[in-house]
Amino acid sequence: MESMLTTNQAARRLGVKPATVYAYVSRGLLTSRKAKRSSMFDVAEVEALAQRTGARGAVAAVTDRIRTRISLLEHDRLFYRGRSAVQLSETKRFEDVAHWLWTAIDTTGLQFPEGQEIWMALPDSATLTDRVRVAVALAGAGDPLRFDLDRAVSTAKALIADVVESLPLVQPPRGTDITDRLWARLSPEPPEPDVLNAALILLADHDLAVSTMAARVAASARAHPYAVVSAGLGAMEGQKHGTASTIAHRFLLQASDDPMGAVAERLRAGDPIPGFGHAVYQHRDPRADHLLAVLRSRAELVADKVIATQPQTFPNVDLALAQLGLTYKMAPDAGEAIFAIARIVGWIAHAMEEYTEPGLRFRTLGVYTGDRP
Repeated sequence: MESMLTTNQAARRLGVKPATVYAYVSRGLLTSRKAKRSSMFDVAEVEALAQRTGARGAVAAVTDRIRTRISLLEHDRLFYRGRSAVQLSETKRFEDVAHWLWTAIDTTGLQFPEGQEIWMALPDSATLTDRVRVAVALAGAGDPLRFDLDRAVSTAKALIADVVESLPLVQPPRGTDITDRLWARLSPEPPEPDVLNAALILLADHDLAVSTMAARVAASARAHPYAVVSAGLGAMEGQKHGTASTIAHRFLLQASDDPMGAVAERLRAGDPIPGFGHAVYQHRDPRADHLLAVLRSRAELVADKVIATQPQTFPNVDLALAQLGLTYKMAPDAGEAIFAIARIVGWIAHAMEEYTEPGLRFRTLGVYTGDRP
């Protein structure tokens, strides 16, 4: 009876009561088959009926109930609690935007605590994001009050500071802001904290991206903030999410000497050009546009030469992050570390929102299509 559904499963998929499923059978809309005295229904037939009737089953209903006040993506623009993310990146510090996303309270000059370096024994092959993940896990293990969910804001501030402190120093920090501390661990160049501040703010949240969904699912189980961030980092590690900036960085390194040749080589291999297009934005990625504009005011960009070869699409924030790393001689995976540290803010904001919802509300039911006993 592979690819068959029970009456209850069919009812859930169709968003109706089991009695209604039998009514569909009597009207000839569904075919019932007997198996061990139970009525069974073909998955394809149920799915076709669901499509015809516009049925919204259990999975869709759960997704529909995710309401958020944190960020809005609309008309190729990004807003944080009603404020333009681009404008915030021009006028506010990362710490103050983080507090705004967490609490909807406007601040100026907010300071995060001093971070504590977390000792970790990692192989030489460990990436910066490997260090971020380990630092989060160790910070959680060392916090006996981690299950006090009402401390999420203070936990998040300390966690971000600890994560930054746990990255290896490249040069002495020249300030106490998170951007100053992070720059000292990513670039050997003279500090340009305003550039890094803009990148962190633009990446702080992005609606229900896959890593944010992972974080919210963890929060729905009342996982503590460290575990929520770990869930987000796990999804971020995917090739189609957080690691895209590293791929774009390596491509820009190739393109530095011969942009046209690097593009031609990708096209010949049938590979996409890294750092272009987006699943949500239609015509432009406002984060990329702004960050690239900030970088253009400081240096000539390899990315611009590549962009000129792609008039049919648009650059995304992964390309902008890659250019940021290239301009300031950062490691290829620096963009991933910036993304991860910035997005901790959004994951905690969504967790705090999820903590006010009924627990385990993302418990959906699978449609079993395997062998039956």
